[in-house]
Amino acid sequence: MLRMNVRARLWLYEGPGGWHFVTLPAARAKEIRTSTSGRRRGWGSIPVTVSIGSSTWKTSLFPDRKSSSYVLPVKAEVRRKENLAEGNRVTMKLEVHV
Repeated sequence: MLRMNVRARLWLYEGPGGWHFVTLPAARAKEIRTSTSGRRRGWGSIPVTVSIGSSTWKTSLFPDRKSSSYVLPVKAEVRRKENLAEGNRVTMKLEVHV
């Protein structure tokens, strides 16, 4: 398992559903890409466990061609509990299941 701390800005996808995401910093994306080569799931997703504040949940990272990085969805329940809004800088613990 690859563990790392990540700090990134929360942003809103303005398409259908209005999901909130963070885009991982390039250096972290490179580290993940190298560690997970050949072990990705559908659409190139990578299973992770994320902790923000007192909230922990399982989700996936998804490759993002636009940023050449990965995006991480942040559920509404977590945003409410941790008092997060679009534009906030979020510090999270990320466990990448490799």
